[in-house]
Amino acid sequence: MKTYFVKLAIASVVLSFSGLAAAADPIKIGVDGPFTGGSSSMGVSMRDGVRLATDEINKAGGVLGRKLQLVERDDEAKNERGVQIAQELINKEKVTAVVGYINTGVSLASHRFFQEAKIPVMNNVATGSIVTQQFKDQPENYIFRNAAHDSIQAPMIVEEAMKRGFKKVAILADSTNYGQLGREDLEKALSAKGIKPVASEKFNIKDVDMTAQLLKAKEAGAEVVLTYGIGPELAQIANGMTKLGWKVPMIGSWTLSMANYIDNAGPGGEGARMPQTFIQQADTPKRKAFIDAYLKTFKPKNNRIDSPVSAAQGYDSIYLLAAAIKQANSTEGPKVREALENLGTKVDGVVMTYDKPFTKTDHEAVTANIPVFGEVKDGRVVFAYAEDMKKNATVKSKAAAVKK
Repeated sequence: MKTYFVKLAIASVVLSFSGLAAAADPIKIGVDGPFTGGSSSMGVSMRDGVRLATDEINKAGGVLGRKLQLVERDDEAKNERGVQIAQELINKEKVTAVVGYINTGVSLASHRFFQEAKIPVMNNVATGSIVTQQFKDQPENYIFRNAAHDSIQAPMIVEEAMKRGFKKVAILADSTNYGQLGREDLEKALSAKGIKPVASEKFNIKDVDMTAQLLKAKEAGAEVVLTYGIGPELAQIANGMTKLGWKVPMIGSWTLSMANYIDNAGPGGEGARMPQTFIQQADTPKRKAFIDAYLKTFKPKNNRIDSPVSAAQGYDSIYLLAAAIKQANSTEGPKVREALENLGTKVDGVVMTYDKPFTKTDHEAVTANIPVFGEVKDGRVVFAYAEDMKKNATVKSKAAAVKK
């Protein structure tokens, strides 16, 4: 009998320590993005923003008394690689949630696995309008976003062209899901203005000669080129214009702010304009603290974040998830999803103050009042308009936009 009680006591101690160990287990967050290749300036900047936020949260005690642990994977901007990573994060790593996704095609290919597993995904860069709509017909949708989707960006791009008096518009878009869905959004926005593009041309990733597409646009009398692509190929458009001796303004999606556009295009890339949710300027204490910490920690070339938008949105995505996990008092996917849809506390982010950013039927945190226009000037992205600089200095929120 005595032996029995001794064994029982030992078992109780073991179970007690096991419970404490389980309670102290880190909360795993998957981070998926292209950390190599043509999209890497976006992916690495996003990842570093995520790392910065995670480090801050962990130093402050973590979430629910547990540290956040990042499980980072390079999807190489390849759909099939994204699918492999999704299954690994779910089945092997047992992640609580996922942040990232730069390329619309990779996100669309990967999301169904997380939807089936009931694991929330916070898209912090991919902007294809359909990204959060894939599963809108299902009772619960686990796909969220804190980036400006293309249904916001495309009308802004068209409005900018119209405001500057351009009526003969050419579109150059890459052949990926991102480029072609963006082209459709541009054509829809142009149609709403009663305008049909004089040329609509396509190019492939890694193309280095845009002469044929540019000649068609030039011969059609295009006064402006609207773009949907990523940095390396966008630089080839600017360089192609220089070679042809034909220079018209470029206005495009936010990716015209990528370092590998600015650096590869050189002087030919100056003046390009694009919607931005974040410009690397310390116009609020929060943004100054973020920029200072980023530059000190990661030491980017010329003190310029390669993709400021990606870094800022990556940073904010972690704080949004942390707030949801804390509110849910759980790491269970359905409870975290429900908390995201009903966040009761404001999240003071770098892009904006997130005040009730999501609802059950609206998983888009960024509204049309958030982005401003950036312009490439002297190798950096600056505010295109002085009034945007003033507007941006006032921390905005989605709730404020809805109330207007």
